[in-house]
Amino acid sequence: MDYDFRKVEPKWQQKWEEQGVFHAVDNSDKKKFYALVEFPYPSGAGMHVGHIKAYSGLEVVSRKRRLEGQNVLFPIGFDAYGLPTENYAIKTGMHPRKVTDINIKKFTSQLKRVGFSFDWTRVIDTTEEGYYKWTQWIFLKMFEHGLAFRDKTLVNYCPSCKVVLSNEDSQGGKCDICHSDVVQKSKDVWYLRITEYADKLLEGLEKVDYLPNVKLQQINWIGKSRGAFVDFSINEVPEKLRIYTTRPDTLFGVTFMVIAPEHPLIDKYADKIGNMDAVEAYRADCAKKTEFERTQLVKDKTGVRLEGITAKNPVNDTDIPIYISDYVMMGYGTGAIMAVPAHDQRDYEFAKKFGIDIIEVIKGGDISVEAYTGDGEMVNSGFLNGLDNKKDSIAKMIEFLQEKGIGEGGVQYKMKDWAFNRQRYWGEPIPIVHCPNCGLVAVPYDELPLKLPPVENFEPGQDGESPLAKIDSFVNCKCPKCGGDAKRETDTMPQWAGSSWYFLRYIDPHNDKALADMDKLKYWGPVDWYNGGMEHVTRHMIYSRFWHRFLYDIGVVPFDEPYMKRTAQGLILGPDGVKMSKSRGNVIDPNEVIDVYGADVLRTYVLFMGDYEQAAPWSESSVKGCKRFVDRLWKLQDILTDGDEYSKELSSAMHKTIKKVTEDIEAMKFNTAIAAVMTLLNQIYDNGAINRAELKDLLLIVNPFAPHVTEEMWSTLGYGEMLAKDGVWPTFDEAKCIDDTVEIVVQINGKIRAKLDVPTDISGDDAIALAKADEKIAEELAGKNIIKEIYVKGKLVNIVAK
Repeated sequence: MDYDFRKVEPKWQQKWEEQGVFHAVDNSDKKKFYALVEFPYPSGAGMHVGHIKAYSGLEVVSRKRRLEGQNVLFPIGFDAYGLPTENYAIKTGMHPRKVTDINIKKFTSQLKRVGFSFDWTRVIDTTEEGYYKWTQWIFLKMFEHGLAFRDKTLVNYCPSCKVVLSNEDSQGGKCDICHSDVVQKSKDVWYLRITEYADKLLEGLEKVDYLPNVKLQQINWIGKSRGAFVDFSINEVPEKLRIYTTRPDTLFGVTFMVIAPEHPLIDKYADKIGNMDAVEAYRADCAKKTEFERTQLVKDKTGVRLEGITAKNPVNDTDIPIYISDYVMMGYGTGAIMAVPAHDQRDYEFAKKFGIDIIEVIKGGDISVEAYTGDGEMVNSGFLNGLDNKKDSIAKMIEFLQEKGIGEGGVQYKMKDWAFNRQRYWGEPIPIVHCPNCGLVAVPYDELPLKLPPVENFEPGQDGESPLAKIDSFVNCKCPKCGGDAKRETDTMPQWAGSSWYFLRYIDPHNDKALADMDKLKYWGPVDWYNGGMEHVTRHMIYSRFWHRFLYDIGVVPFDEPYMKRTAQGLILGPDGVKMSKSRGNVIDPNEVIDVYGADVLRTYVLFMGDYEQAAPWSESSVKGCKRFVDRLWKLQDILTDGDEYSKELSSAMHKTIKKVTEDIEAMKFNTAIAAVMTLLNQIYDNGAINRAELKDLLLIVNPFAPHVTEEMWSTLGYGEMLAKDGVWPTFDEAKCIDDTVEIVVQINGKIRAKLDVPTDISGDDAIALAKADEKIAEELAGKNIIKEIYVKGKLVNIVAK
């Protein structure tokens, strides 16, 4: 009888759900295992095969761990706030709440159809009031501790649409909506002081098991550097420009300074600057550029010299010009930089364009051609001359700066504080009240959640304000502190907020007294294994590690790092080898694959298609190969014999395959684990029979990959009621994984003439004797003198003869 996946798969999915076999048990005596996947954004398009691959890795690990007797928490939820849903709501007039509910229902149906072993009793939705109450609670705790604050920053603003735009929505300086020119607008925004946690985030990386590339990306994102702060006095006015540099040893080579076009010094001393018209024109041009465009390395160098204002190099008292240029941002460092054109390529190109002096201070290059960025002996550098060790030169310069009171050693971070608000409707309301008497006041904890008001018009507000600003009944309120008239904050939180702590809520998703019960946190935490995309290893992971470390510091959670292990999956490319996209028409719909081949085939294929961590193109012929694999597994029932222990013919193959699959699953080498089972199937069919003991263990090791077919066979053949409940992961005997014999080649004068099976522990003399006794070899050697005989253990015999 052929395998009918259309009947079998829904049957077992229903049984698993009815019997709650994948429900995690709080505070069990069993060893716990917490597996976490990145919860999806429920878009209208539904799931794609990339989601299937992303979740299948830890799905296999989780099923294996359950069979090993562990108490597994493998949850799922939905990260449902954000722009795509809001934009769809604006376009269709359907409320984002309804859009979200429809999309979550669609995703849930798809996930269940694949047969994932998620604990569906713990589903979370970041847009539910019971969830975002605690997101707001965490924000207020940060506000209490001085980590949430307001400051001015430049935002991308479309004067035509009167909205604030993300960098992605304003590329090329044009509004993505109306294509008008975008300008930079100064606006008060909320920030989270993540920079205060930079060192703790770096220290935490020392105790976790992340992929090396994941650790490196986080280290680079935080971007800790050691250097010096240096004060450059301005000659014409009693002011100083403070800069930060990682190369204070090159200070003698500073020939100009550059400050951000928005630097407050410009407006303060506008009457001293002789070319303010040119300065203002340049500032207007900069205002049309996004931060991304301004900081590109490969672009034309532009700028304006400030006429009438100069600075003094503090180490040699040389007067140097000051320029404004778009590549210096107020939000980075101090908004001013020193320029050493002989040893920095961007400074070099700027100096060449504007005819500025270029002074070599490190020997080793040809500064008439390009900047020299290597190491070498210090020259033209006063007390540093002759030093050829960068570390010593930097230390000596910092000592000099501190002695003279013109600077000191310091640390900077590339990571900036986290801009934490959006001028949109579909997000968590920020629970802050603006009072004219008391300033910024927190909404009382017992009034959380501060709910999103129902609205009909989701369009962004005028002048870069949130749609909430148009709702008087929401905005106007009483100050919780003084009782006077006040106004609510109308910006909402960014999409990153809900995903910064979701792994904690899975532990106790229905608790309305705390974000999670402490005893449950102690039992389940931390996450043992987190898998997701490489695109989220910086922002999302750093943000969530920051939130978690803060919660640890205030005693809300009992462990300091949220994730003990982090791995990542590669993309599934289209059949054309290019990233899937609707516009290319190369997107593969998992529903269509399940319709034709079944969920087990889809599950097996996404893990068999290549190295899990690497991108791989979709191949229809390989999908069919996995279908043959499932069918051949099913048909083993036709050659089944009795037997309560492994047969002599298959014993070694069984032990080797169990060992291979066991180890490969833990190493995420799913493709080679499946290949090993395919090889075993070939051996079984070559043998012509498989006994009950062998089939039982084969079903167990295939189950994490193809749970439906293995459950049906387990039940049909009477091994038990349900593999997921009764099954125990098989063990292997290391001694039986070693072959009794090995195939070696026999060469005559370096050319292969025969192949022999010999005992693995055969001596060299015996191997050579066996080779010479072979009929073909004896014939070849007849009448020849043997000059040399060589045996390479387990590989070959080579006979040199003339």
